[in-house]
Amino acid sequence: MNIVQYPPLRLAWLVWGLGACLYLIGFYQRVAPAVITRELMADFTIGAAALGNLSAFYFYSYVAMQVPTGILADRWGPRRLLTLGAGVAAAGTLFFALSESLALASLGRLMIGGSVAVAFVCMLKLAAHWFAPRQFALTSGIALFVGVVGAVAAGVPLRLLVNQFGWRPVMLVSGVVTAVVAIAIWVVVRDDPSERGYRSHAVGHADPATPTEGVLAGIARVLGFRNIWLLFLVPGGVVGSILTFSGLWGVPYLTTHYGMSTADAAGMCSVMLVAWAVGGPVFGGLSDRIGRRKPLYVLGCIILTAAWAVILLVPALPMPLLWALMLLAGFASGSMILGFAFGRESVPPRLSGTVAGVINMGVMLGPMVLQPTVGWMLDRHWAGELVAGARTYGVEAYRAGFALMLGWALLATLLILFTRETHCRQQV
Repeated sequence: MNIVQYPPLRLAWLVWGLGACLYLIGFYQRVAPAVITRELMADFTIGAAALGNLSAFYFYSYVAMQVPTGILADRWGPRRLLTLGAGVAAAGTLFFALSESLALASLGRLMIGGSVAVAFVCMLKLAAHWFAPRQFALTSGIALFVGVVGAVAAGVPLRLLVNQFGWRPVMLVSGVVTAVVAIAIWVVVRDDPSERGYRSHAVGHADPATPTEGVLAGIARVLGFRNIWLLFLVPGGVVGSILTFSGLWGVPYLTTHYGMSTADAAGMCSVMLVAWAVGGPVFGGLSDRIGRRKPLYVLGCIILTAAWAVILLVPALPMPLLWALMLLAGFASGSMILGFAFGRESVPPRLSGTVAGVINMGVMLGPMVLQPTVGWMLDRHWAGELVAGARTYGVEAYRAGFALMLGWALLATLLILFTRETHCRQQV
């Protein structure tokens, strides 16, 4: 009997939504250290450099997993890979929460980053099978908003819970919730609607997974295109800046030098992330409408660099101006979403998957490098002040550290000028 009925949207959204839960958890874990910096520094008796490295362990494994994730998703299917990812993320969170040493805490962060790295690719594969092609762009756009929900949850709500219960119990519960998500994915999610008796939206069959040699050759090939290595370096300055600030060092900076409470500072950083999520679809939609990629990417880089320069170099901004600049920097950071379409149009279609992985590696390279190096600069300029057992840094120390952030943002602005416009069309 021929299967003619497509899956109901309610079921499709449920399947996709469970995969999106792991993506949300990934964003939550990505920025959670920002609101517990003092607790982590006091508990592990560490300075800013070690704290930055602890946070960056998430990015070390996340970046490393970008290439094998596509292969594993093809070989195992989203259901198995998402279940395994959520299970390892749960274990990593428990490691982190229960660790008495910096080494075990770092192992926990490493496990979390590598495991949640599978979420985005698996979400795209589920969308291709469970939704009509015309809805694919919608699900991709919603994905960023889902991630930002996780980041916002790691702001004020997390801080309030930590104030009430302490960071370790809250992280323990986070690990248990992640384990529940793993079980739900295994029970509910299926790789294709045909496994539930419905017709699949996917056209044909997926190609077999690319062997490792082919992947490495593909990376070398795409980096041979001038646009790609430029687009690999640029987003590190954009995303690196916003995630280094809002994801780690922004909260202690704002509490120390603007007298904010930790919850208020976390709220400001969360609003910046929401502005980033809004900026992505706006830049993407406007780019499609005018048929150009480069001018809007250049404009976004110029705006965010200028905004960061004022935020980080002017010592005592009026609060309304600080809010406006934070919103502007976050919104302009949304221009980085153009890099994926820009890159796809710059290489042969058969390399579209590889180029997406390469550019996404560049996206996460920024926070991976900047979070620990900013911490290293803070320690170099530390004046010896301690508050509740944790180091406190002066404005000059933050300026020295944030200069690295600002420098990469400026470099990104210069590099994007050397890209070649694709006019929203395939060039090769």
